[in-house]
Amino acid sequence: MPIKVLLVDDQQLLREGIKSLLSISDKVQVVGEASDGTQVQGKIEQTHPDIILLDVSMPKMNGIEVLQQLQQLQINVPAIILTTFDDHEYIVEGLKAGAKGYLLKDVSLDKLIESIEHVVAGGQLHQPVLTESLISRLGQSADKSDDKNSESLTARELQVLGLMANGCSNKEIADVLYKSEGTIKNHVSNILAKLGVRDRTRAVLLAMEKGLLSH
Repeated sequence: MPIKVLLVDDQQLLREGIKSLLSISDKVQVVGEASDGTQVQGKIEQTHPDIILLDVSMPKMNGIEVLQQLQQLQINVPAIILTTFDDHEYIVEGLKAGAKGYLLKDVSLDKLIESIEHVVAGGQLHQPVLTESLISRLGQSADKSDDKNSESLTARELQVLGLMANGCSNKEIADVLYKSEGTIKNHVSNILAKLGVRDRTRAVLLAMEKGLLSH
């Protein structure tokens, strides 16, 4: 049985494009569409989707406000933010408001289907949450923050943290930094301990909030 998708985007051409793309796969089915955030609650009640693909920038009620409303109403349909805005502030706010992940609208069909399946199964996405310009400056991020916890992060740990934020696995980080996967695992463990968080997503969110990855 295909995964039921509610597609929310104010631009009709983009909705039609995404819907057409998803129709190629028999793993998902778009069961409803909404052109602005105010329609989402009603569409959920009508179509009972398994997941929401949600635009951020919309009139009347934007994607962040939609997520906040769903939280308040205790409507627990998982959502992936789909946007053209490669903006880490949107991502932080979206994840705080309950989004399970974030993807740019130029994502490949295979990646989109894989992400939908992963989130519906209870997972959370980790990519991409940094612009290329932010990634390129990671090596210059050391000692930029006054936060007492973040001061103890080394330049290498900040690089690893940034690559984590960009959705890289430990193996991919190891390949980029020419280190062993075991070494990267140790770095990740140290980062979580120093930031006082339990998982990679919380580490990335805290780093963004503290400005570690934006200078």
